[in-house]
Amino acid sequence: MDEGVYDERRLRDFQAGRARGFSRRDLMRLTAAVGVGAALPVVPATGASAAGPIVKPLPADLFRALGTNAETRWSALRDQGYYVPVDRFFVRNHTVTPEIDAAGWSLEIAGSGVRKTSHFGLEELKRLPSETRPVAIECAGNGRGFYTTQQGQSVSGTAWQLGAIGVGKWKGVRLSTVLRKAGISRSAVDVQPIGLDPNFVSGGVDLGPVRRPFPVGKAFDDVLLAYELNGAPLPADHGFPVRVVVPGWIGIASIKWVGRIEVSAEPLFSPWNTQFYRLFGPDFPAEGQPFDRQVVKSPFELDPGATFPAGVRTRLTGRSWSADGPIRETRVSTDGGVTWRRARPYGATPGGVWQRWEIDWTPAAGSHVLQARATDVRGNTQPEVARFNTLGYLFDAVVKVPVTAA
Repeated sequence: MDEGVYDERRLRDFQAGRARGFSRRDLMRLTAAVGVGAALPVVPATGASAAGPIVKPLPADLFRALGTNAETRWSALRDQGYYVPVDRFFVRNHTVTPEIDAAGWSLEIAGSGVRKTSHFGLEELKRLPSETRPVAIECAGNGRGFYTTQQGQSVSGTAWQLGAIGVGKWKGVRLSTVLRKAGISRSAVDVQPIGLDPNFVSGGVDLGPVRRPFPVGKAFDDVLLAYELNGAPLPADHGFPVRVVVPGWIGIASIKWVGRIEVSAEPLFSPWNTQFYRLFGPDFPAEGQPFDRQVVKSPFELDPGATFPAGVRTRLTGRSWSADGPIRETRVSTDGGVTWRRARPYGATPGGVWQRWEIDWTPAAGSHVLQARATDVRGNTQPEVARFNTLGYLFDAVVKVPVTAA
């Protein structure tokens, strides 16, 4: 059920030729077209029906628009409570948001790991026992832009700052419930949700629908088929009518607009766990290093370049989180890292997903650099410099935030 352990095992399977769905030959053809670990530009497949890259409004005070993606501004989360409101929840689209008719939608469960192909409509899923759970969805590239702006390193992919995360209250049915009703076999080893968004195409290679496998053990642990977010039906941009929610794993595992789930008695592969979402670079093997969990981060709830009144006491707020467990403490520096003070945690923490914190500060006139460094309960602490990889994943360094007092 551990993402890093699973990915290491599947890498060995892939190298040994034990691959279903995406072979080493497929990987070589893709690599020849776009390069090892290259980030692909978005080209929707011909004829795909879609409402647009993103459907919901993206006001500039709430989001940074990034092509097919939209990043939440941290200033928009100040005073917003524990859960991120839907109107400011970040959007990660590989292509575009599809138009899906809920009345005609059904989820197919098929593959060598089930006794027969089954279909479940939305209303049928809603009649099954449901659960509501606080879960963070975070893009693996969250913070990628700081590799360039803070560390002077060139990386590929969307230049997220730290707003490619959202903690929501997700309601749905356990995937394990549906798999049992579909008649899962004892021989099943992998589960692969497949999205209904348009195929991902680049370099003349159609990679097919977005998909990424995880082990049956994880599927039976805590994975949800979610149809509500924060007490309302899923919005189009967040997976309507049903999406997968995989707690603790990187965001790509939580496939939106799921239409089919392949259950396999053999190891499953896709471009999203071979060519992408691996660590490439001078410090990593040529075939890429599998991911561990997401890393520790701690942004302030303000925009870089913010201005404060000089000599006036102000309250700085922020949030810290780690996929490895709850946050033990967050320390804040208001003088560029010379001195550090412990921030005060506050508020309820359902599920221990992230911790809100605050600290008071009376700035003198002039320029200042704010920094926050979090440590989780397992002792993971943010470093001064993140470990470089060419696709800019897992940025965990302390971020320097310039502000001014006048």
